[in-house]
Amino acid sequence: MLSYSAIDKNNVAVVTGAASGIGLASARRFASLGMKVVLADLGGEKLQAAAAEVAKAAPGDVAAIETDVSLADDLVALARATRERFGHVHVLMNNAGVQPGSSLFGPLENWEAVIGVNLWGVINGSRIFAPAMIAHGQPALIINTGSKQGITTPPGDPAYNLSKAGVKVFTEALQHELRNTEDCKVNAHLLIPGFVYTSLTAQGRTEKPAGAWTPEQTVDFMMEGLARGDFYILCPDNEVARPTDEKRILWAAGDIVENRPPLSRWHPDYGEAFQSFLAGTTAGRTKP
Repeated sequence: MLSYSAIDKNNVAVVTGAASGIGLASARRFASLGMKVVLADLGGEKLQAAAAEVAKAAPGDVAAIETDVSLADDLVALARATRERFGHVHVLMNNAGVQPGSSLFGPLENWEAVIGVNLWGVINGSRIFAPAMIAHGQPALIINTGSKQGITTPPGDPAYNLSKAGVKVFTEALQHELRNTEDCKVNAHLLIPGFVYTSLTAQGRTEKPAGAWTPEQTVDFMMEGLARGDFYILCPDNEVARPTDEKRILWAAGDIVENRPPLSRWHPDYGEAFQSFLAGTTAGRTKP
């Protein structure tokens, strides 16, 4: 596939949120394939340690660049520094994310942090890097990390849901724009992780829960999806198989089609109907 050919020896990959989790696992994988890798994250020992670890797979071809993706100027500086160090960018992975928790009427700073990193980081990263990626004329790809919470939007963390829903909509628009740009060899992909054990999801746990995937498993699945040319890379985990994800997504869309209350999956009048739909005993057209 055209976009997968961008992942090649001596090509350049930029990964945000690369100091840990899925970002670090992705940086390691790209380096192991002979790519030159830029790890972008907040500065400090964590980023330097991650870069040193990745450099074991690609000595001399790894750079760590302190970047706050919520700041457009930082992303402009990241693009400039990458170009000066390695040249053209072939893979951009907008992966940085935060999840401090939110409530509708809770602290504004939580909303601003989540939307600044999770959504504006993706928007600005794509807008700043993509024109040069298109212009160099070589196969390239942009991977934006979304979330199932941006599709089924469960109650409990509205700022995070909103940010990831925005990533989905933006990445769909980005791919439409790219495929309708003449002579463009850049493709966009939406990574939709399942339950992954990272610092973002640990919540005080020191051992991986049985139901979670490791970041490495997630990256394995991502690479398989890229090789197939999938736009929506919908990852399962050890708790939820794809058929269950599909039904949850269909139910969420059905709220509009069936004119049910929003988030009806968690509405007391529709809980039984949802369970029947999940079990395959109803077609999803449900009204109490």
